[in-house]
Amino acid sequence: MVLDLSVLAIVFFLILADQAIKFLVVSLMELGESIPVFAGIFHITYIENPGAAFGLFANQRLVFIVAGILVIAAACLMYRRLMSEKAIIRWGVALLLGGAVGNLIDRLRIGGVIDFLDFRIWPVFNIADIGICVGVALLMYALIYDTEKEKQ
Repeated sequence: MVLDLSVLAIVFFLILADQAIKFLVVSLMELGESIPVFAGIFHITYIENPGAAFGLFANQRLVFIVAGILVIAAACLMYRRLMSEKAIIRWGVALLLGGAVGNLIDRLRIGGVIDFLDFRIWPVFNIADIGICVGVALLMYALIYDTEKEKQ
């Protein structure tokens, strides 16, 4: 088995970037404060989300902690198999894992997730959420592309 340092680098970079920016937001802003970067288009808005995406299932802390731990455990248990997969799959899992860990840290520390990226037309989100979404998108693309390739 070959150790893919790009996977570990993605996971650790995402966790570090997510937590460092959240630390800055919490240190420099008041809860609920919003700083316009491009007024009406993009703001840095500090909120704490006790739920999932779009605030769904608010205050289900234990459910989200267990779900985060299960995602992390599954990635760790499948590590050897993942290393034999295509780069797009390894990177997708790495982004998903890094995002899950970033948000799990928040849930364990404060009971919710610190969000701050506010595009005004979408619920406020964070760097870990981007990792999760891009990771899932890469995995879906790989699955669809491989399925289409097999049909041909």
